[in-house]
Amino acid sequence: MDRHLIADKAKIIDAVRALNSLSGGVMTLFVGDSRGRVTGTVTDGDVRRALLGGVSVDDPVSKAANTRFKALRGERIDLRLLRQYRKANVRLIPRLDGEGKIVEIIDTTKTPTRLPVGAILMAGGKGERLRPLTLTTPKPLLKIGDRPIIDYNIEALRRCGVERIYVTVNYMAEKIEAHFAGTGVECVREDRPLGTIGAAALVDLPEEGSTIVMNSDLLTTISFEEMFLHHEDENADITIAAVPYNVSVPYAILTTDGPLVTNLEEKPSYAYYANAGIYIFSNRLLRKLSPDRRTDATDLIEAAIASGKRVGYFPISGTWIDIGSPTDYAHAKELMRHHLDSRR
Repeated sequence: MDRHLIADKAKIIDAVRALNSLSGGVMTLFVGDSRGRVTGTVTDGDVRRALLGGVSVDDPVSKAANTRFKALRGERIDLRLLRQYRKANVRLIPRLDGEGKIVEIIDTTKTPTRLPVGAILMAGGKGERLRPLTLTTPKPLLKIGDRPIIDYNIEALRRCGVERIYVTVNYMAEKIEAHFAGTGVECVREDRPLGTIGAAALVDLPEEGSTIVMNSDLLTTISFEEMFLHHEDENADITIAAVPYNVSVPYAILTTDGPLVTNLEEKPSYAYYANAGIYIFSNRLLRKLSPDRRTDATDLIEAAIASGKRVGYFPISGTWIDIGSPTDYAHAKELMRHHLDSRR
């Protein structure tokens, strides 16, 4: 962070040298006063405009600073404002405390957003439908392109600023634990299968806030940011990511009233939303799970609906592949191959 800071009394030539040292990265400096409060920003463009306006390289950098800079203020990051800045191509955004001092600098080229959630990836299944591949390798570590399936999801969460990431393991647990050793991802081992969400009871979650819970063997381009903002807008206790699922009936369907036919519909199609295996849960709900009882996600959701909790859904637009069969796996690999080829 210090590389991007400069005192307001420093000379403009000092700012030029500091900007040159940032070559290859985001070339922006934050100008601070004697009390450490940010008073402006300086880029190469600001320096050029100042020099063309008659300012000398020996003048203080404050004469070249842009005082109408973009910043986030307060303890809680305003995600919508952050997204607005990002879409305006602001690459470095300071978060300031109440006195105007920098708490952190957000580099939107590396972390486009900063979701205030943790994440739990369920990776304990045996992947029996993918045998013999999963006889020696747990399904989350099967490779798509040059990386294991689960790593795409970890990377996507980290790019959203999710720092607390847990992976629940059971089948071939030691291989997944070895894969994440030293990465900051914490593996939580089930001593017996606890269902599709029961292992969340083994994670020490904060009382407040929310947690993303998802299957580890998905390949998806879901926007976690959009899903979280939707979750908050709806004041939901649970939000379920959903994928469109269409059913076509190859027959004429009768609508009846007692013994009479009231309508005949030829080969109708019905549109539904299917559970995508990605959720945002209130921590208060997850903390009620028992580590001594098997619980599937559907059990928890049905209980929440029955008790009057707010359960919403978020339609996924983009890629979503549940890698549960050899056909799904082959499709995911082919999709990734085309994606990588298009980037070359």
